[in-house]
Amino acid sequence: MRLSTNIIYESGTLAILQKQNALINTQQQISTGRRILTPADDPIASAQALNVKQAASINSQYSVNRDHALSSLGLVETTLKNVTLNLQDMRQVIINAGNSALTDNDRKSLATELRGRFEALLGQANTTDGAGRYLFSGYQESTQPFTNQGLNVQYNGDQGLRLNQIGPTRQIAVSNSGTDIFERIRNGNGIFATAANATNTGTGIINAGSVTAPASLTGQNYEITFTVAAGVTTYDIVNTTTGTTLSTGNSFSNTNSINFDGLQFNITGEPANGDIFTVSPSTHQSIFKTVGDLITALETPASGQPGGSRLTNSLNTALLNLDNNLEQILTTQASVGSRLQEIEALDAVGSDLEIQYEQRLSELQDVDLAEAISDLNRQQVYLEAAQRSFVSITGLSLFNFI
Repeated sequence: MRLSTNIIYESGTLAILQKQNALINTQQQISTGRRILTPADDPIASAQALNVKQAASINSQYSVNRDHALSSLGLVETTLKNVTLNLQDMRQVIINAGNSALTDNDRKSLATELRGRFEALLGQANTTDGAGRYLFSGYQESTQPFTNQGLNVQYNGDQGLRLNQIGPTRQIAVSNSGTDIFERIRNGNGIFATAANATNTGTGIINAGSVTAPASLTGQNYEITFTVAAGVTTYDIVNTTTGTTLSTGNSFSNTNSINFDGLQFNITGEPANGDIFTVSPSTHQSIFKTVGDLITALETPASGQPGGSRLTNSLNTALLNLDNNLEQILTTQASVGSRLQEIEALDAVGSDLEIQYEQRLSELQDVDLAEAISDLNRQQVYLEAAQRSFVSITGLSLFNFI
């Protein structure tokens, strides 16, 4: 078979170029550390690597979301801790205010202190994050949740919970509604609330009471009216919701409990003729109203009787409601803590997934350096052989033998 000079040159050049291309490709693999430089190098592995990269990117975004959630909930937790400390200090003020040695001026000084703590509490309820968004305004993150006129506080947010997607199937609340934390707090003992009429003239002190028969509770309102005649004290019980008199002429003793319709409570001291005590179903009462009522009670003169008994009833009610407030805050703190724990657990899972994705990508893309270096050396030998053989072949001529 005859081979023209052009064919010899073209085939030789092509062989050299192919060897050079293979050598350059191997050199690029070594320099980049990647076995797959283009999808054509391994289409199947390239497609798998793309899927792994997408999954890793999504997992990375979840990690960012979890970081944001941790930051937001951490600020909520810190704020609630500060609220708890503030309420505990208020509780101590209530206890101190019960000291019978205090004068009206002393109690006004305590009321002034409480006004400062009231303002601090309002500021805590209006806490913002680093971006200026309010923590406790629901979805209305740009709206100040609580505004006040004197001791009257109004909530301006909504009931929404801002959610973060922290996993493929998990969204978590990174905020709490101000209503749930600061307003929806049951007063009294949580089932019913007792109170002394503000116009009472005796020394009767009523306690919070308790439930004796849940099935007998009516959830209605009652009045206990006292009558004192000829040194004998009796009381009548009237259901003011239905207008029904439950009993009349009951003999009173400040050591015995008053029981009816599944509830009981005690009245100590000496009620005067016409004194009235009420029992009503527990309702929601805000922290701000509890503190506001306490401030008003401390600013009202209470020296002597019946002012001392009125103050005692007010302090007992405030102390009970404040304890309910503290319980609500602690319950919310526990909820925030459990969410923080869940995020940290998911973060650990996400970190494990990130490692697995990196390992899988390495398996699909990374070059075996030992093998690649061996291939490089081998390809260099092939290229040199091709170059030398090309020189030898192109140097052949009949004129060399003439």
